[in-house]
Amino acid sequence: MITMDDIIRDEHPTLRTVAEEVSFPLDDQFKNLASDMIEFLKNSQDEEIAEKYDLRAGVGIAAPQLNISKKILAVHIPAELEGSEPLSLVMINPKIMSHSVQRTALQDGEGCLSVDELYEGFVPRNKRITVQYYDLDGQKVKKRFKGYPAIVIQHEIDHLNGILFYDHINEQDPFMIPEDMDIFEEDE
Repeated sequence: MITMDDIIRDEHPTLRTVAEEVSFPLDDQFKNLASDMIEFLKNSQDEEIAEKYDLRAGVGIAAPQLNISKKILAVHIPAELEGSEPLSLVMINPKIMSHSVQRTALQDGEGCLSVDELYEGFVPRNKRITVQYYDLDGQKVKKRFKGYPAIVIQHEIDHLNGILFYDHINEQDPFMIPEDMDIFEEDE
């Protein structure tokens, strides 16, 4: 079981390194890793389990956060944040193929399991993205995401490219709202 002790913090050099692509077929090590990542996210969102194991709640995690410099990410977004049903998936070697011009940012900013400090400010993200990735069976998938799931997936893909969320915050004016950006409200 993954715990907070397994998650490296933002000063660790692995988080600033571009992760390596994963080759197929997946070996058991990567299948187990993917399963463990989803399990961690579900556990972190369960108040009882999170309290018992001192887990911070998360909706996404990338392999580099576990000091594994490979292009694997997992998201588990509960139904109340996704809209209808929970979104639970693992992406291997994901690439953003296209995105909207319109940008958005979370009203309360972003946080990260690898970042203990509070960084205030808007993190501009594309409102809609189309991502190509591979599933655990090595099947190529192309899927569109919008709103909150798009924000989460962009945050995790950044981890695969050595980028942290606070790199996107405008240093001079952290709460500036550019013309092409709106503020995402969680009930949208």
